[in-house]
Amino acid sequence: MRPLTDTTTDQAPADPAATDDMLATQPVGYWSGLAHAAVTRHLRDAMARIDVTQPQYWVLNRVNGGSEAPSREEVVSQLTPLADGPHEIARVIDQLFHRGWLRIDAGQRLELTDAGEAARVRLRELATEVRAVVHEGISDEEYVAALKVLRRMVANVEDTGDS
Repeated sequence: MRPLTDTTTDQAPADPAATDDMLATQPVGYWSGLAHAAVTRHLRDAMARIDVTQPQYWVLNRVNGGSEAPSREEVVSQLTPLADGPHEIARVIDQLFHRGWLRIDAGQRLELTDAGEAARVRLRELATEVRAVVHEGISDEEYVAALKVLRRMVANVEDTGDS
C-alpha cells in the first residue's frame, strides 16, 4: 500500500488526553468510534425517557418516508444493516403494531396510524433537540467539513480493494 501524499504522519496509540498539537497522530477509528458511542448513547437515553427506541424511530421514518408504503419485508431488508441483529427490525415492527402505531393496508403495505405519526413527529423534535446538544459550539461549516473528511476516509479505504 503506497502513501497517498508525500508526507506521512506517524500513528500514535489512542490517547483520550491528547493535546490539540497531537491530534494529527491520533487514530480516526478510535475517535470516530468514541463519537459514535457517545452520541448514540445520548440519543437512546433521551428516547428511553419517553419509552421509545432508536430502531422504532427508524421504522416510523422508513414507513413514512417513501412515495408508496413499504411492505414489512422491505422495511426489514432496508433497516437490518443498521440494527443490532438480523431479527431486531422484525421485532420492532411487531412492537409498533402492538402499540397501535402501525397498521397493514389491503395491499399488505405498512402505514402509520395517527398515533404512529404523532410519535414520529415527537421523535423528530426530540432528535432535533439532541442534535442541538451534540452540535453546540460547532458551526454548520465545521460540521460539513468533518463529515467530508470522514466520507473521504471511508472512500479511501473502500477504494483500495484491500480487506
